[in-house]
Amino acid sequence: MALDIISEIKTVVDALEDKKGMDISVLDLRKVSDVTDCFVICSGSNRSQIQALSDGVEEALSKSGLSCKGIEGYDSAGWVLLDYGDFVIHIFDKDMRDLYDLERIWSDAEKVEI
Repeated sequence: MALDIISEIKTVVDALEDKKGMDISVLDLRKVSDVTDCFVICSGSNRSQIQALSDGVEEALSKSGLSCKGIEGYDSAGWVLLDYGDFVIHIFDKDMRDLYDLERIWSDAEKVEI
């Protein structure tokens, strides 16, 4: 992965860990998708925490000069998607993460340790 995106993903992971995000996973999609380079996937335990995780990521990335291109699912907070173009952050509750199982769907992607 390019050095600049690695530092941005590290910022995302740090923000998620700071808000007690669970089961954080990073997938490198460059070899399997033309849509985005990377997914960051995380779980939260309830609606309030999922929204706090989303807010924490936005705040951390805005300090780096990045703005979100789109947010989906914030109000219902079962699955919040934050689109930053080169990478997309998915924050799930347990049931939605089990249902959509992005790690299985994108199993051809390389898992990245940050």
